[in-house]
Amino acid sequence: MASSDWGGKMQTPIPGMAARISGISSMATRQVLAELAEAYHRRSGVTVVFESVGGVDAAQRVQAGEPFDVVVLAADAIDRLIDAGHVVAGSQADLVRSPVAIAVRAGAPQPDISSEAVLKRAVLAAHTIGHSTGPSGTALLKLCERWGIADSVRARIVQAPPGVAVGKLVAEGTVELGFQQLSEMMHVPGIIVLGTMPRGCEIVSIFTAGLCAASQQPEAVRALIGFMHSPDATDATDAKRRHGMEPA
Repeated sequence: MASSDWGGKMQTPIPGMAARISGISSMATRQVLAELAEAYHRRSGVTVVFESVGGVDAAQRVQAGEPFDVVVLAADAIDRLIDAGHVVAGSQADLVRSPVAIAVRAGAPQPDISSEAVLKRAVLAAHTIGHSTGPSGTALLKLCERWGIADSVRARIVQAPPGVAVGKLVAEGTVELGFQQLSEMMHVPGIIVLGTMPRGCEIVSIFTAGLCAASQQPEAVRALIGFMHSPDATDATDAKRRHGMEPA
């Protein structure tokens, strides 16, 4: 990947730099990518527009050949797109580590989630348990299997439709105990975020950017990915932490 010095306020434009870069992502990174796009525009003059949808839908649209320049999804989804030839091999860069948080409706009892043992009891006691269609949901189901409670809770599990935040289901009372990335929970009104998963059963997703094979401006996209990934881009690092994530 092309490297850039992102320490200054404004960078020298790359020859042939695009005026507009289009991207697609899952909902988990919607807000942080909007902030990164704005920061990159201030530095380079390039407009970056991300469309955020359910992760499964985003991957399918890239596979279908829609003319996106860059895609940001969970690392394993990017790997599958590379294997299928829809993302350019070697272009990918991990952007953020995103922990899963647990939430209840505002005003509802707040169960103890301070350890793996008490969290397991809280899950068993919940009337409904919500998770997303993304990697955090898959990891939660595997955790229930490891705990030996998958059969006990299966009928009480509610999977949020693609593109619908688990926090929304918690806020409206459809779900009693919700699990999703902190970045998606922390801005939802009407809920209380109890915290992230306790030690021993942490669920952390890594979100990765990749150059779409359909892009007609690969160098411009590589420069954008370099900015979003660079630890020297202070505004990028600050944006990630403001949205409940850590630089990857």
